[in-house]
Amino acid sequence: MTSHAGGTRPNGAASTARKGGFSARNGWLLFAGFLMIFGGLMMVFSGISALARDDVFIPTPHYAYELDLTGWGWIHLVLGVVIFFAGFAVVKGALWARIVGLALAGLSMVASFMWLPYTPFWALVLLAVDGLIVWALCTAPGLLED
Repeated sequence: MTSHAGGTRPNGAASTARKGGFSARNGWLLFAGFLMIFGGLMMVFSGISALARDDVFIPTPHYAYELDLTGWGWIHLVLGVVIFFAGFAVVKGALWARIVGLALAGLSMVASFMWLPYTPFWALVLLAVDGLIVWALCTAPGLLED
């Protein structure tokens, strides 16, 4: 019987780490992917609520980036759906999804910042989630080695 205290691994443990088992890289990518799935769903729900009922949002008569709530609803809905599916690709480990995820999280941060006057708390939550997505995608090792 082999002990783990001596630094040896049971048969197959080293090969699992090399063949795509759980590692720090996969952990960060899973974290980023699940945050993208969650953030995409939240943007979809935000877009649906803006399309369905405009009266639940705070009116902003003199906002610099004034856009009809239906327009914001469509922006959030489309962006949320794309982020949602890109999150699944990040979980599967696609390199293109990491790059696209960084771009989409940046766009989502801009959209959430412009969404601040309508739903301040919710926009701050989405900004925080997008910031965590960018951080997790950038700190996961292997972007340049792939």
